[in-house]
Amino acid sequence: MKRIHVLLFLLFLSFLPLLDLFHPGLPVGHDTPDHVARIANFYQSISEGNIIPRWAGNLNWGYGHPILMFLYPLPSYAASFFHAIGFSFVDSTKLVFAVSYIASTLAMYLFASTAWGATSGVIAAVLYGFAPYRFVDLYVRGAIGEHMAFVFPPLIFYGMLRMTKNHRGIAGGVITALSMAGLILSHNAVALMMLPLVFLYGVYLVVFEVKDRIRFLVLGSWYLVLGFILSAFFWMPAFFEGKYTLRDIVTKGDFITRFVPWQWLFVSPWNYGGGNEFTKELGVVHWVSILGGIVVCIRAKARALRWLMGGCIALVSISLLLMTVESKFVWEYVTILQKFQFPWRFLTIPVIVSPILGAITFTHVPKRFHLLIVFCLLSIAAITTASMWRAKEYIVKPEEYYSGIYESTTDTGESSPIWSVRFMERRPNAMYDVIEGEATIAPGLRKTTSHEFVVSAKSDARVVDNTLYFPGWTVAVDDRQLDLVQELIYQDPNYRGLMTFRVPPGTSRVVVSFRETKLRNVANILSISGLVAIVLYEAFRRYRHLQ
Repeated sequence: MKRIHVLLFLLFLSFLPLLDLFHPGLPVGHDTPDHVARIANFYQSISEGNIIPRWAGNLNWGYGHPILMFLYPLPSYAASFFHAIGFSFVDSTKLVFAVSYIASTLAMYLFASTAWGATSGVIAAVLYGFAPYRFVDLYVRGAIGEHMAFVFPPLIFYGMLRMTKNHRGIAGGVITALSMAGLILSHNAVALMMLPLVFLYGVYLVVFEVKDRIRFLVLGSWYLVLGFILSAFFWMPAFFEGKYTLRDIVTKGDFITRFVPWQWLFVSPWNYGGGNEFTKELGVVHWVSILGGIVVCIRAKARALRWLMGGCIALVSISLLLMTVESKFVWEYVTILQKFQFPWRFLTIPVIVSPILGAITFTHVPKRFHLLIVFCLLSIAAITTASMWRAKEYIVKPEEYYSGIYESTTDTGESSPIWSVRFMERRPNAMYDVIEGEATIAPGLRKTTSHEFVVSAKSDARVVDNTLYFPGWTVAVDDRQLDLVQELIYQDPNYRGLMTFRVPPGTSRVVVSFRETKLRNVANILSISGLVAIVLYEAFRRYRHLQ
């Protein structure tokens, strides 16, 4: 079968679980309405000229929120593109889910078929797309970032594999760097989780697949680092400025009640409940792939094959163990694990690894059984997951519900500034108030990151801008920027987290602006430098090819 026919077949196959998205309205998932509101705020900020949106002005009952600084931005960029060309915010969000699902299936086929042949690629693609956890992300949790993140691990492996061969077209290193950046920008926690698997595959290639090991090791490491540089504009502020939020307080100890019973990894009910209720099963065909991989690993004579499959099986075993209560002491001792919040999130690793094991195992099956195995695999994958291809229900809301004042922070409060309350829980009576003295306020131009107004005071007056303070906000009165410590007060117990300041008698023009901090500027420069480095490298490589 020609590759184009295989791709069309996989497109058709991956389209089937998405048919429910044609239903009018938004599928009700744990996070889907909040994601649409975040995307609406993200798009508003972009439309106002902020290339990197960091502040959501309409969230948190209109007091604003820094969640965009800590929320993986790539899904929002993609949804903003769809909205810009005419789709509603709801349909744009649904399109991101749909396109990500199809792209992830094709990405796994691209990698596995390049490594082990076209039919093995089909096996891997089906296993990857039809894992129950994929439909949990799609229709139960509505986890748009984690869902999109599945696109990139196969592309990282594909780029690394291309680096071992003399391929024309885009360099494997560039694919690796861009895919690493895409993974980080899709979901930072999943990106961190994938690093051991990327390291395992990289070591395998160095030891068994390349002749010039030093060159590959240096270049491979550089391109992976380049992925971090390209995405620095997001992860650096998110990591280093997280100390200004309630993150560590709100999420502390979340993992304790989220462990998974062992039997649930094999069979658990499909439902739309919370984190302790929805299914955690890996999938029938996925367990078959893992068990088949163990058999092949034991019987294989090739050292390279035993090393790769043994490493994959070890990672699967560790990840499954980390999901169960038996690993509680590990979570308590290795505190970085607590950044993942939910032990069941480690199901991501078996979902990625089991298709690889299945693809390799398939190469050891006699050819006369290939057609039968593919047919059985497709049938079992479809039959066991068909009931998961739909949302619990749909809601229909006007666009203004998401783009206007949204009565939620859209998270559990972990991104709220440490000097504010967790949730404001009521709308402000006005955007600006006079809280001391006698004065009137004439509102002017108000954007996401810039508020302008005029204060006419009969005497010294104190004003509050009903916007949460976060590093980057500044206040200028008649072009004089107020001192952050003595003049701009945001820890008044009566106005917790809100920006209050004094204005002199007379008429004063006030400008409240949200700007990039020094750290954010450094991060932005790093990302731009990484992008320039890639463009120059590709241009130089193509120039040399033409000589």
